[in-house]
Amino acid sequence: MKLLRIILGIVLPPVGVFLTYGISPALLINILLTLLGILPGSIHALWAITKYYEKENQGGNAAY
Repeated sequence: MKLLRIILGIVLPPVGVFLTYGISPALLINILLTLLGILPGSIHALWAITKYYEKENQGGNAAY
């Protein structure tokens, strides 16, 4: 599932962030960045998704 979210984060950034965080401030930020261009949206999506899994692996709360 992680690989799918990362691929979607590159191709359709808001979908990848939505699958990871649901409806949240991270999703709204990503939608705005994607409206500015696919590159800023993809960068934010990859950062948010990897940060989520990093916190999850450390045993912390995986909230944005």
